[in-house]
Amino acid sequence: MTDSAAVTDSAAVTDRAAVTDRAAVLAAADHVISTFGAFDGPAYFACFAPEATFMFHTTDRLLGSRAEYEAEWASWIDIGFGVVSCSSHDQRVDFVTDDVAVFTHRVLTTVHDADGDHDLVERETIVFRHDGDRWTGIHEHLSPAP
Repeated sequence: MTDSAAVTDSAAVTDRAAVTDRAAVLAAADHVISTFGAFDGPAYFACFAPEATFMFHTTDRLLGSRAEYEAEWASWIDIGFGVVSCSSHDQRVDFVTDDVAVFTHRVLTTVHDADGDHDLVERETIVFRHDGDRWTGIHEHLSPAP
């Protein structure tokens, strides 16, 4: 094997690993989206690390942990909030390091509240960290789409 062949083979292995990692991040993101869309709070929150942070345009502050977000979620349910459906479009994955990835997408969500159903068009970023055998959310940021 020549040196150039070794470089090519090494690059191919790296490319295959990147494709596999990208697919794993997309699968983790799809799980977040599907559990949110199914309004399955326990499964949705299990997608995030306990120390994850959350920034939403609908809240007046950074939610500094998964537990804080769970409490906020419970308060929304108390006033009649529910998720009817959720779909993701224009997905993108960028790697910061081998074990940190940034997932961005446009999200279309139908929610229910005391005033009825509402369609939301938003942009979202979820930062994932590879934790041994899975990709776990460590930050979520949601903003209205222009």
